[in-house]
Amino acid sequence: MHYEIEGGSLPALVIQLDAGEGLMSESGGRTWIKGPIITETKADGGLGGSIGRMFSGESLFLSHYHAKGPGEIAFTSSFPGRIISKQLAPGESVICQKKAFLCATEGTQLSIFFRKKVGAGLLGGEGFIMQKVTGPGMAFFEIDGYCKEYTLAPGEEIVCDTGVIAMMDETCKMDIRMVGSLKNAVFGGEGLVDTVVTGPGKVMLQTMPIYKVAGAIAPFIATGK
Repeated sequence: MHYEIEGGSLPALVIQLDAGEGLMSESGGRTWIKGPIITETKADGGLGGSIGRMFSGESLFLSHYHAKGPGEIAFTSSFPGRIISKQLAPGESVICQKKAFLCATEGTQLSIFFRKKVGAGLLGGEGFIMQKVTGPGMAFFEIDGYCKEYTLAPGEEIVCDTGVIAMMDETCKMDIRMVGSLKNAVFGGEGLVDTVVTGPGKVMLQTMPIYKVAGAIAPFIATGK
């Protein structure tokens, strides 16, 4: 398999497949196909896996793409930003926000990840249910806006606005923290809570989560100007 990520801030992932190679994505994830590539829709993980994906905000089914000969398949981001790749070793997992998973090679497992603390999920902006991608395999993810990566030492923290966490290693822990006093929360413009990620592991932050976009355009929608 050979791939290229092109298109700048409106990226496209273009993958060249040889006969016998395959990929999977969320249902209807691919943008175009050229050559003898067959698409098959499956409910991976059975009924439980499908229901879990539904609760995470994803489709009940996954699309599997199998190359019968040399061909090309492309996936594009749904929002300006960046597409990144991650080579996962056997048993290695990453946790990502909903809608971040783009596609992965066959053999990679996609499942849901429940946040242990309900409050962190309900108030933290990343959601109570996230996605878990487990190797072995090559996986691709879309990040909204610019992607900044940090490697956290054991016990080291990074404090973020809600919705900024795009992806993190399974070894990281995520929680929420109140933003100081009520006065700071109301008048400081930082909201009620921050998201706190504690190492060890890598964490990827995104600069333009969709709630920021919604907030920027809301005044213009309300006024019609």
